[in-house]
Amino acid sequence: MSRLHIQQPDLWNFHTQITVHIGDINYGNHLANDAVLRLCHEARLRLLTSMNYSEMNIEGTGLIMLDALVEYKNQAYYGDILEFSLAITDVSKIGFNLIYRISRVKDGKIIAMVQTGMAFFDYNRQRISRTPEHFHQRINQVK
Repeated sequence: MSRLHIQQPDLWNFHTQITVHIGDINYGNHLANDAVLRLCHEARLRLLTSMNYSEMNIEGTGLIMLDALVEYKNQAYYGDILEFSLAITDVSKIGFNLIYRISRVKDGKIIAMVQTGMAFFDYNRQRISRTPEHFHQRINQVK
């Protein structure tokens, strides 16, 4: 059994709250595993919007997800308000990691830790592209 661990960063770049909806609940009456990535997607879009970016346009290039790692800690339920804390880490020549800490607002319990590997992607050419230089500057501003 593999037990991977996501390291929490020292600094979070962005925070947002999302309420668990009925469509996010599974037959066990708690937050579904597939809903976690969907909610992370929403949080990622909010982060990008706060930087005046979108997934299709970051300094002229888009983003694509290369991988995802989810570490479940506690259950969440319908109506829970979740705090998503996001950190951009490990910026490289083609992308970065995005760390998400998902916690329940009412008791502070961590629901999940998530890491997504994001690459810059040229959708017209259908290939990975280089990290835009100005993106590095913007990351430092968000910190």
